[in-house]
Amino acid sequence: MLTPRGLKGKQYRVTGNTYPRLGRPPKKSRKVIAALAGLLALALVGLGGVQLYDIFTGKNKNSSAQACATPSGKPLAAPTPDATAGAPAAEGDPHAIPQPSAVTVNVYNATTKGGLAGRTAEELKKRGFVIGKVGNAPAELDKKVPGTAQVIAGPAGAGAGTLVGSQIAGAAVTADARTDASVDFVIGDSYNALLDETQAAAALALATKPSPAPTATGSC
Repeated sequence: MLTPRGLKGKQYRVTGNTYPRLGRPPKKSRKVIAALAGLLALALVGLGGVQLYDIFTGKNKNSSAQACATPSGKPLAAPTPDATAGAPAAEGDPHAIPQPSAVTVNVYNATTKGGLAGRTAEELKKRGFVIGKVGNAPAELDKKVPGTAQVIAGPAGAGAGTLVGSQIAGAAVTADARTDASVDFVIGDSYNALLDETQAAAALALATKPSPAPTATGSC
């Protein structure tokens, strides 16, 4: 064994139980993989930020609207709302809500309580309706209306029937084959009184409210 210059005659002893260990030098391929992984992570973070920005700024609404467009490319049209009380009825439209002054109401009492038809007819007259016949219900309906009332109208008086039916809670509105636009108001066993005019207006608004248009939620 060669002794380093200047250490002749001297002896050295290695003490302790720890020895330095040399690791393998990192290979070049590992450095390349680590760099690519870092770039990929940065790209994913950037893409997520762009998507969040679009969501909060609403920039993706146009694409949703286009996805729900008709084949012609035009957006789907919203339904046309029905006419409301107080507005002139559309000419030739039996479902339009007419003015009370354009509706003739026949008031019939199908209960054993006397005087209901006359009192109800007077109240409807105060609200602007034209009163037709007043009396006891015909045999096919007498004592056979368990609810508050049965409102009957023909195809030409569909809107008028809706208007009259809104004057009382729980009325059953049915159709028959009459050709005119008159409406029968048949008082039932559960009848107490008409709704007040504010409540009747709210009931009519609910009955004529159009169905809500579908919203874009990712599918059409």
